[in-house]
Amino acid sequence: MLQEFCNWLSSTWLGMEISEKYFPMVESIHVIGLAGVFGSIAIVDLRLLGIANRKLPITYLSNQVLPWTWRSFFLAALTGTLMFIGNASSYYSNFPFRVKVVLLILVGCNMAIFQFGTFRNVSAWDTGKPAPGARVAGAISLLLWTGIVGFGRWIGFV
Repeated sequence: MLQEFCNWLSSTWLGMEISEKYFPMVESIHVIGLAGVFGSIAIVDLRLLGIANRKLPITYLSNQVLPWTWRSFFLAALTGTLMFIGNASSYYSNFPFRVKVVLLILVGCNMAIFQFGTFRNVSAWDTGKPAPGARVAGAISLLLWTGIVGFGRWIGFV
């Protein structure tokens, strides 16, 4: 059933246009968006780990960087969706694509747990050494985003 939907999606006018004419451009924009997401997330995660920007309060750094993260994420998500529409029938059975989707779900869960849990008492550790939960969230985030980039790159080779 899902494979049939993916076959239909790839065969729509939009799917055909993307796969035949626009895929290289959409993919390039996707990579730019993903670089923005990964780079901006890394800035915050490295601060959470206490590796970089230790003199800056986490709230200040987050307020400065995260708007760029969300803009980049929107761009990456939009172009990723377009790339999927153009190749849905082949992505359906693509192992690296499936892993990337699972990693995206896990990174969203990690972010939600951090945002609604650990970050709620940020005032206690904003300017000092981050709380252990914040360090764990930062490490998990970096690992998951590295996996997302790696498996995303692998998609085209399967």
